[in-house]
Amino acid sequence: MVSEKLHQWKERKVCVIGAGPSGLVAARELRKEGHKVVVFEQNHDIGGQWLYDPHVQKEHPLGKSSNFLNVHSSVYASLRIASPREIMGFSDFPFLVKKGRDTRRYPGHKELFLYLKDFCDWFGLRELIRFNTRVEYVGMLDYSDDDVHVHNHHDRVGKEIKWVVRSRDKTGDDYDKILVEQVFDAVVLANGHYSHPRLPNIKGMDKWKRKQIHSHVYRVPEPFRDEVVVVVGSSQSGQDISLELVEVAKETHISTRSMDTITEGLSKVIQKHQNLHLQPQIESLEDDGRVLFVDGSSIIADTILYCTGYSYSFPFLDTKGIVVVDDDRVGPLYEHTFPPSLAPSLSFIGIPRKLIGFPFFESQAIWIAQLLSGKRTLPSWDDMMQSIKEFYHSRDVAGIPKHNTHDLADFEYCDKYGDNVGYPHLEEWRKKLCLSSLINYFTDLETFRDSWDDDEDLQVAFQSSHFAQVCPQ
Repeated sequence: MVSEKLHQWKERKVCVIGAGPSGLVAARELRKEGHKVVVFEQNHDIGGQWLYDPHVQKEHPLGKSSNFLNVHSSVYASLRIASPREIMGFSDFPFLVKKGRDTRRYPGHKELFLYLKDFCDWFGLRELIRFNTRVEYVGMLDYSDDDVHVHNHHDRVGKEIKWVVRSRDKTGDDYDKILVEQVFDAVVLANGHYSHPRLPNIKGMDKWKRKQIHSHVYRVPEPFRDEVVVVVGSSQSGQDISLELVEVAKETHISTRSMDTITEGLSKVIQKHQNLHLQPQIESLEDDGRVLFVDGSSIIADTILYCTGYSYSFPFLDTKGIVVVDDDRVGPLYEHTFPPSLAPSLSFIGIPRKLIGFPFFESQAIWIAQLLSGKRTLPSWDDMMQSIKEFYHSRDVAGIPKHNTHDLADFEYCDKYGDNVGYPHLEEWRKKLCLSSLINYFTDLETFRDSWDDDEDLQVAFQSSHFAQVCPQ
């Protein structure tokens, strides 16, 4: 809502953590609104998840670390995007085909990185970013123990909260011993959610002596040549990686929690390859290398590769228990973005999954920037908490597990969210191209990126104002 009384514009000093897609668009919108922005990025370049890192030997095979991972990106060498490029661009910066680059509709990961690089350069964002800087602590300034109970009601709402951010710079292969401390008016967390492995709890997993890795550190199929590999999980990465392993492994077994979720496309692929097999959930891992499944069958495997997804992780964030991650539910967050007791000085971009990401990140960034300047206001603490409670209840009633709280997959939600700042609704062509791509993926797993039948919708897209904009070629 727009503040009823004429708002007094305020310039804020804002820290953005992460220079991936959500961090970059946050930096742009915050600066556009007149705020002073500093982006902290732990890597040497922009891109976040899309900055490919082949050096996985420095990471624990299951991504187990005390606090901070050594490798951020989970992108493997052959990865191609799963959505057509036309729907992925920010509202004013279409993801165009460029001469001499990867011109496919579903290009490889490097092309998306180059798109983000173009976006960063076009809007002059690089000057805002401090590279090779890892944030190790974010906490409230002058927060006393007496304040711990404040977050149960609205006493804190409207109070000016300042944030202490401590960071460490990287020189060479390691981080400096010196912690640099700065104070900010607001912090925007845009550090991604496809890095920290989410692992199943399987009997015998801790004692199994053969190779176990999470897809976070998978890059190429060659190390698995002539092996018997069990891929745990039949989601997109599990399917992609299995298709690649089939070419080099002796046998590839996909273990799935539910046979009901197997798509027509995956069934076709399994029928086509004699060394690709579908298995039920794993019951236990045995000392002799045997993998026992819940139906009583078993195989002896060389490697187990967990394609079991990722967890939200904010190892640097200290909110004294106001914001917690509980079984991958980050909360309480109003509209998956604002913790009611700390809003708008603390916000999260990119928490919702299974949406058309870049335009949604953009609408989040605009709302955050305008709230911080005073151009808009949030509902009351009570109303925000009630909204969160109702949302949780609706998920429970629908039988959605807590760890899927932020899996939205909902065009209407994107439109409703954008209404907070007058952000345009998703174009019909964008929705249609997204849906036709999904249908194609479900039916033709091996070919959906290279053959399609949505040419009419594609022509509508190219005639739209989105693609008529002036952007660097």
